[in-house]
Amino acid sequence: MISLTVTAVVFGVVFLAELPDKTALAGLVLGTRYRASYVFAGVAAAFAVHVALAVAAGSVLTLLPRQLVHALTGVLFLAGAAMLLLKKDEDEEEIRKPEDQSFWKVAGAGFMLILVAEFGDLTQIMTANLAARYDDPLSVGLGAVLALWAVAGLGIVGGKALMKRVPLKLITRIAALLMLGLGVWSLWEAVAG
Repeated sequence: MISLTVTAVVFGVVFLAELPDKTALAGLVLGTRYRASYVFAGVAAAFAVHVALAVAAGSVLTLLPRQLVHALTGVLFLAGAAMLLLKKDEDEEEIRKPEDQSFWKVAGAGFMLILVAEFGDLTQIMTANLAARYDDPLSVGLGAVLALWAVAGLGIVGGKALMKRVPLKLITRIAALLMLGLGVWSLWEAVAG
């Protein structure tokens, strides 16, 4: 059974953490050069793979004692918040144009770019933490993949417009604040539990 509360919390945290990431910029660059639906298909498939790996890793953590899991996730959330606050602005990365613009070439380029760029990324680690925290892999996986797809879609279709209206620093600070809150909450549960 899917928990809408867990799905919504995960969606919000992952969405805000991914928005200022290089992935939105990469999606924006790819989306301006190629057919958006082809780019999205490749990017969405790569994110689904990343979420599945993260949820599996987080599910393994649930085998540990609950207090230890809360302490570990709390520390990792605090580290994630610090990483977001200390992160330097990233420039657009140069993306090579495939020889042709067929579905498989464009989707493959998007898939490989995200697969490589996002491996071990903050949102993948956060998704594993959330899977361990809530012990609800389906809800966490759904929230994370929907958030990542939403950011990819925004980046591909309208990233420039969004970034003009909402300062990237504000988005980053909101994401860091949410992670800080989750970190403190997890540590409090580790101590109190």
